[in-house]
Amino acid sequence: MKCYEYCQNNIKDCKKEKCRYWIKDKSNNNCTIIASSSNKNMTLEDVGKIFNVTRMRICQIEKRAIEKLKNILMIK
Repeated sequence: MKCYEYCQNNIKDCKKEKCRYWIKDKSNNNCTIIASSSNKNMTLEDVGKIFNVTRMRICQIEKRAIEKLKNILMIK
């Protein structure tokens, strides 16, 4: 069983701060995988609060990621 499955199934917060998926967000058991798999829609503001940045910065990162994906897929 993966650690995020354990945390999700047992409703426990992840304690592994060195894990690449760890975030400081108790509502998602400190795990980005649990946060991304939840059924709730998150706004840019919500994501910004998790990573302690502004919603505008999240928007910039999102736009850059979309551009990179377009370039990889050669969609213009």
